[in-house]
Amino acid sequence: MFSRVNSLGLFGLNAFPVTVEANVSAGQPTFDVVGLPDAAVQESKARIRAVMGHLKLKLLNGRVTVNLAPASVKKIGSMFDLPIAVALMELGGLVPRVSDDAAFMGELSLDGSLAPINGVLSMVITAMKNGLKRVFLPVENAREASVVEGIDVYGVRDLPQLMDFLVHGTGISPEPKYEPSVFSNKHYEDFADVMGQYSAKKALEVAAAGAHNVLMLGPPGSGKSMLAKRIPSIMPKITFEESIETTQIYSVAGMIDPSAPLVCERPFRSVSHTASSVGLIGGGSTPRPGEISLAHNGVLFLDEFPEFDRKVLETLRQPLENGDITISRAIGSVNYPCDVMLVAAMNPCPCGNFGNPVKKCTCTPSQVGAYLHKISRPVLDRIDIQVEVKPLKYDELAVRTPQESSAEILERVQHARDIQAKRFSGTSIRSNSRITSDIIAEVCPLENDAKKLLSDAFDSLGLSARAYDRILKVARTCADLEDSEIIKKSHVSQAISFRSLDRKYWDNFS
Repeated sequence: MFSRVNSLGLFGLNAFPVTVEANVSAGQPTFDVVGLPDAAVQESKARIRAVMGHLKLKLLNGRVTVNLAPASVKKIGSMFDLPIAVALMELGGLVPRVSDDAAFMGELSLDGSLAPINGVLSMVITAMKNGLKRVFLPVENAREASVVEGIDVYGVRDLPQLMDFLVHGTGISPEPKYEPSVFSNKHYEDFADVMGQYSAKKALEVAAAGAHNVLMLGPPGSGKSMLAKRIPSIMPKITFEESIETTQIYSVAGMIDPSAPLVCERPFRSVSHTASSVGLIGGGSTPRPGEISLAHNGVLFLDEFPEFDRKVLETLRQPLENGDITISRAIGSVNYPCDVMLVAAMNPCPCGNFGNPVKKCTCTPSQVGAYLHKISRPVLDRIDIQVEVKPLKYDELAVRTPQESSAEILERVQHARDIQAKRFSGTSIRSNSRITSDIIAEVCPLENDAKKLLSDAFDSLGLSARAYDRILKVARTCADLEDSEIIKKSHVSQAISFRSLDRKYWDNFS
């Protein structure tokens, strides 16, 4: 006797088809699961026995063997409970033969109910791409899975409900397609509350418009964290494609809200300086996404930047450059996307008052230098925009002059992003920060005065090739904000001014 049921496995974000084959033969009663199952899959035998006993369903007599094909790929997780149970029920004649266009996934509780699983969105997308027409999974995961077009999603409450459907075709209906609510910025803190700091606000506007990495440097209390908290209010609207990508990561991490399963806002992840490299970039024996991947298509905010372990910060170099991170383990390699806008904030010295016109710095030059150089040059070189956040004067605080609102800034940012979407249509590039070297000359045309200024700056400032490209990309964003196709001298000048802190601080303490 033999039965076969379709399912799916998951490793990182990579889902793959799995065929659950069950066979019973004469002999001493045994129950074996083969096909490189991990501990969670092996434990499914105990869960299935308990469920069968609870539902008063007789387990097959004889040697029962369940194979998870392909046998060469490691099977991880508890999502195989349901397909194994269905294969055994089909084998025992409790349900008719299951259609080849259906797939099953889900974890069984001991009372026969289905518990939610992680990574459903990636698995259902893979099921659809492999020609499957129906997928049966825990009801808590159904809304998340329903965003996938071209496949019917059936949310199952428990095993008896599924048995009734497979026998009589009633009791379960396809989940309606989930339609997310309209996105709104109203619940975010507003830039209108921030007095002064015009240069910092402009820097953050340019950063949001082009998804550029930004570093804010200034003494304690100057408003760095206050500014950072308002960045989500000026981030451009997330696209459906970006929403699906981000939701897949949150699904794998088990961070999905069943009532609103689609990530409809750009993430803003604020990370403590106590974070380890695994916490920041991901890892573990079964690699999980880190904070940089959870911030994909959004913002990764690192406050007290030099307080992070230097080795942890060095792990950011490759992900910031490439927009993805590969984590290799003995069982395989996982690739997680991490196209983020890094926002870092730091004091200029251990006491925080170096360069403060009001308070005296108590640090020695060697202490200031050691503190600044916790941020290495390669990491600093990957930050497009550097801005000094200076303490406000009394008049700026006492006279409550009306400030520009986040809504007004967002309108310009969104317009600039719309220009970029049109410019890079048909490519994998989504923002100016990701312009590749092969097209940078084509998409960044410079007027003659701008060329001369950039040439002079390259020689006088001793810029690296990477710094040159990043200045050009920031200038491209400055031009987009002014709706100019040609990059002008003023745009290049502004982009160069955004890279002045390394010369003012790091070069003086080298």
